[in-house]
Amino acid sequence: MIARIFGLSIVISIAALVVAFVYQSWTGLALCAILGILEISLSFDNAVINATILERMSEFWQKMFLTVGVLIAVFGMRLLFPLAIVWVTAGLNPVEAFRLAMNPPAGGAEAFADGSPSYETILHEAHPQIAAFGGMFLLLLFLNFVLTDHENTWLSWLERPLAAIGRVDQLSVAIAATSLVLVAEFLADDTHRSTILIAGILGMVTYIVVDGLSSLFQREQPGVDHSEESDTASADGSAQRASGPSAVTKAAGRAGFFLFLYLEVLDASFSFDGVVGAFAITADPIIIALGLGFIGAMFVRSITIFLVRQGTLAEYRYLEHGAHWAIGALAVILLLSVKVEINEVVTGLVGVAFIGAALISSIGANRRDRANGVTEDAAVSVPR
Repeated sequence: MIARIFGLSIVISIAALVVAFVYQSWTGLALCAILGILEISLSFDNAVINATILERMSEFWQKMFLTVGVLIAVFGMRLLFPLAIVWVTAGLNPVEAFRLAMNPPAGGAEAFADGSPSYETILHEAHPQIAAFGGMFLLLLFLNFVLTDHENTWLSWLERPLAAIGRVDQLSVAIAATSLVLVAEFLADDTHRSTILIAGILGMVTYIVVDGLSSLFQREQPGVDHSEESDTASADGSAQRASGPSAVTKAAGRAGFFLFLYLEVLDASFSFDGVVGAFAITADPIIIALGLGFIGAMFVRSITIFLVRQGTLAEYRYLEHGAHWAIGALAVILLLSVKVEINEVVTGLVGVAFIGAALISSIGANRRDRANGVTEDAAVSVPR
């Protein structure tokens, strides 16, 4: 199974390294490898969240995630997205933006001799808007999880009180909107305040619309007996049944499409900071696309499929909780980065810490269950 899941990623990664070597010799190969390793090591929380959504999708939409979704992740987010930012913010057409990317100023300067900004400079200047959009999208995802009651809790001392106050309707939206106003007021400078507000509102609207549509079409799936469910699962997996998603609730048709769309927007939100942060290593868009996309994004998808096929989320019950707390941390870091520059390695290590702690807690809980003679199925429904 491992060879089948990771085989294509390995082949494509080798091909990407060969292309990087042909393109920029040993320097290109080294930079490509570094970017790929960083993307893989810092995106495990992304893979866990993807897996929670993917396991509710039909086999057809899982295959779409691995084919069309890969193309969107590799070419859309890692190559075209930075070019689109330069295109929009600098008023350049796509061809001119690509030419600017491929011809940086000599000596790594921030501007050309005529004073015009470099490709890297334009991207960094657009970071506040990018961070506001991605931060608000991820913040709503986190809030909708922690403000929902769950059969199992990880940080019970905190998650249970949050679930209790989460009964207030639309509380997550109210908290997110208040956070955006505070960020715009106290972290944004005068030149970026309005654009940060607009970008943040768009991030919230995007989450609400895509999450709402995917949940709506899941409820409308024919042949599904919702009377047996304690709650309807939303696109972020915040509402859980005692036994987890069953086969009959796997989304198909329109529901599958909107879950797929939700998954791609979610992946994009995770990618924003990494794509911009990659310019601290290299400003070459080809190397970035090869390292982050062809190596990093491919392996993240393979890890996602591995988690689904192996039933890892069911076996390690707190992984989903840890991943959502990592998302909450990433959302806060993105919003703080509107004013404070935070190294992407720090961002990734915070996520790894939450995932690692959740994994250790899950292993400990499983050992206690085995020692007490609790079966695996019964353990899932026992409140923690």
